[in-house]
Parts: sequence; structure tokens; C-alpha cells
Amino acid sequence: MSVVRAGLIQQRWTGDKESMIKAAVDHIATAASQGAQVVCLQELFYGPYFCQVQDADYYSYTEAIPDGPTTRLMQEVAERHGIVLIVPMYEVEQPGVYYNTAAVIDADGTYLGKYRKNHIPQVQGFWEKFYFRPGNLGYPVFDTAVGRIGVYICYERHFPEGWRALGLAGAKIVFNPSATSRSLSQYLWKLEQPAAAVANEYFVGAINRVGVEPLGDNDFYGQTYFVDPKGQLVGDAASDTDDEVVVRDLDLGLLDDVRNQWAFYRDRRPDTYGPLAEA
Repeated sequence: MSVVRAGLIQQRWTGDKESMIKAAVDHIATAASQGAQVVCLQELFYGPYFCQVQDADYYSYTEAIPDGPTTRLMQEVAERHGIVLIVPMYEVEQPGVYYNTAAVIDADGTYLGKYRKNHIPQVQGFWEKFYFRPGNLGYPVFDTAVGRIGVYICYERHFPEGWRALGLAGAKIVFNPSATSRSLSQYLWKLEQPAAAVANEYFVGAINRVGVEPLGDNDFYGQTYFVDPKGQLVGDAASDTDDEVVVRDLDLGLLDDVRNQWAFYRDRRPDTYGPLAEA
């Protein structure tokens, strides 16, 4: 398809997992009612951003993927609306082995696979190494009803290598679900993802949560948006304070135009890049 109507959902923490999931399901229905064909939720969507503290009690937020209850629910939701879903969750592979993961579900409810966050921060207010092992599934690209899509999660947007891996694998849209704080990274928010979209010649959907949560003083500033391969926002960014459903039309025909004008993939020199992987 040439034009994909895509959605992004940013949410404020409601205080419990069940109401977060219910709100997300309602937001997906809203996006579907506006014609969205693919929707991505925010990082660790059904919980608070518990990585502001280091507390083993939050291991209880883990679920198996795909055999856990939230994945199964979202498969039903995807099938009901005929919509592709990207669902970021806290995954348990086996006792004590946990990942920051996004499940990808096709428009008929089929579970297509998952992406596990590869780059894990450990800095003030973002103590993620306490909760997650680094991903071990590489940089998969998923063939969906809307075409080939990729996922890159939050902190990873600072690392160009994964963005490029997704482009080389044929991604047309890459979703970057995040939990990012006003005081730390807002100055980068509308710089890095547009730059990645330009350098790799695809669309990027950048999702952030909103609000200050009881676990810390991180002020999540929303401003969820889509950006095209020319680095231009597709419509306005979302609110910096409120829940919002962002639905935009992404013209995939623009990818060919950009790649014909800027032949970055043709002019790559992988034969010269070996030392990058050895350093």
C-alpha cells in the first residue's frame, strides 16, 4: 500500500496496571475509529516507569511473551479492529531473566514476533540494568499487513547502528516507544529521530509518556510525533502534558523519491567500517 494511516498513543500513569491496559485498549479503539491501520504504544505501557528506583517488587510486572495475558488480549484487540499493534511490555523469559520487549501483532491477530531492547542505560533515574538483560534477538524487521516495520526502544535512539540495521533489513516505518524526561533529553527529542529518519530513509514514529509519576521526579513530556524521511514532522507533535492519540497518513511513496535523490544506501562503504565493530 502507498499510504499507511498510523497511530501512536501516549499515556499518563493511572495508578494501576489494569486501568492502564483498559485505557490503552480504549485509545486503540479511538485510533481504529479514525482509520489507523497500525498503532504503537509507549515503552512498558502498562506500568509506571519503575526504573526510576531499584526495587525487586517491580519484577511482578513481568509477563511471558507471547503466552502472557496482555499479549493474548492485544491479539484479540488487533483482530477485532483489523489493526497492526506494537505492544511494549516487561517480559520474563524464565525466572530471573527479564527483558524490555515489544510484541508485534498483525492485523488478523497473529503474533509475529518480538524485539528486545539491546541498549540498556544505567544512569540516575533510569536504572534499567537492574531490571533488564540486553536483548539477544538482533534487529528484526516484521512483515505486517502495512508493510515492513521495525522497533527501536527509547535510549537506543542515541545509537545510530541499530537504526541503520533496521533500514538495511528493509524497514519502511520504525517505531521508537520511549519514557524520556524533560530535564534530561527534551533538547534531543526533535533532533535525533528526524536525523535517523533522514539518514536511513524511512518514517519514524516517536512515542513518549506524559506526567510525573510517584516513583521519582522524571517529568515525561509527551510530544509524540511522526517524522518523514526528509526529516519533517507529519502534522503536529502531541501535547506535552496529556494522554493523546496521534493518527497520521504516511505516504510510503515518498521513500522512493528520497532514495532516488539521496542514494545513501548505494554510497555506503561497509568495506571500510570493520574497525567500528572491533573498537
